[in-house]
Amino acid sequence: MLHAPPLGALLDQYSAGSVLTCEPVDQGLLNRGFRLRTTRGRYFLKHHFDPETADPAAIARQHTATRRLADLGVPVAPPLAGRDGRTVAVVGGHAYALHPWIDGRHRHGGQLTTEQCGRLGALLGVVHASLERVMASAPRPRPESADPADTHALIDDLLGRVRRHEPPTAFDELARHRLLERRGLLDQHADRRPPRGGSVGWVHGDFHPFNLLYRGDAPAAIVDWDRLGLQPRAEEAVRAAAIFFVRPVGTLDLPKVRAYARAYRRAADAPASELAAAVHRVWWERLNDFWMLRWHYERGDTRADSQFPAASALVVWWSREYDAVCEAFTR
Repeated sequence: MLHAPPLGALLDQYSAGSVLTCEPVDQGLLNRGFRLRTTRGRYFLKHHFDPETADPAAIARQHTATRRLADLGVPVAPPLAGRDGRTVAVVGGHAYALHPWIDGRHRHGGQLTTEQCGRLGALLGVVHASLERVMASAPRPRPESADPADTHALIDDLLGRVRRHEPPTAFDELARHRLLERRGLLDQHADRRPPRGGSVGWVHGDFHPFNLLYRGDAPAAIVDWDRLGLQPRAEEAVRAAAIFFVRPVGTLDLPKVRAYARAYRRAADAPASELAAAVHRVWWERLNDFWMLRWHYERGDTRADSQFPAASALVVWWSREYDAVCEAFTR
């Protein structure tokens, strides 16, 4: 059940007037959002619900970053400060933030022209370069890649869960097929496990179509900075492209990827070799990742089910067309 925000107490902290309407915003897998109209304007109220990202100190760091990025001209929607100067309001043990409402719509890569794909890549490159300017330096661990032995154990566990689901659904049949298929791919590519990650820097952490609002043809705001953190920067660029430019049949639109990647490399000053290494690591990550099936079978959470057909097919296609994908990101 959706948690109803304590609007009276919250709006009083922000001097935001009295609520006229409050509507839940559908998009978003982790946190909860509400569209507010008050006697003083329109707002987006974010309930930081995900326990992994709901720490007030971490939220305040995100808010500081977006405020500084806005000063550099990056399209973001920094939170509003309350009467006490803070941007995080904790009421009843829950953390909230109030943002200005941004009119706009989400656009998938299939809705973007090749030129707009280049602008998208340049935008992410600017984000990465700007974060390097506004965030304090910190230790930069280089993450390990997935261990295929652990993945084989996970596949066995998930196959057991699929078998126990009676009567089997079409989703169960597809899951079983993809799990067995992935087991074979892992055996085929077992000697290609990449080393630790490359250049690590501050990244948005969750750059995808639902976290970017367009007004007309131009990006109006990058939202949802909950995953702000230190990660290999080029891997975020590859990971984002694999979401923006995946077709429903599970292939990538490589001409659009090429335009996006060229612009990203220029804006982020990232060499082609860094993108090539990122392509390999993200491919390996996808080969070993089953988060959508884990949500479905371990949590009983079906919100990501609709993404599974294309995402699981993409791994197979990417393994077959590895050289073409790498070329699109590096030339």
